[in-house]
Amino acid sequence: MLFCSFGDMVRGKIQMKKIENNTSRQVTFSKRRNGLLKKAYELSVLCEAEVAVIIFSQKGRVYEYSNSG
Repeated sequence: MLFCSFGDMVRGKIQMKKIENNTSRQVTFSKRRNGLLKKAYELSVLCEAEVAVIIFSQKGRVYEYSNSG
């Protein structure tokens, strides 16, 4: 008999507060920015929705996604 536990694989909730470590903060920003832009694209394709996202980084860089439905 084989038992498999997924209890350790479940992601826990993270506490919403500023990430103090600059490197960790930048990595998190980059990953979440890319995830948000991907979700915006998916929403526009799957639902034929008009979507626009503008993201301003801490350093003043602008990242955007938009489509015309």
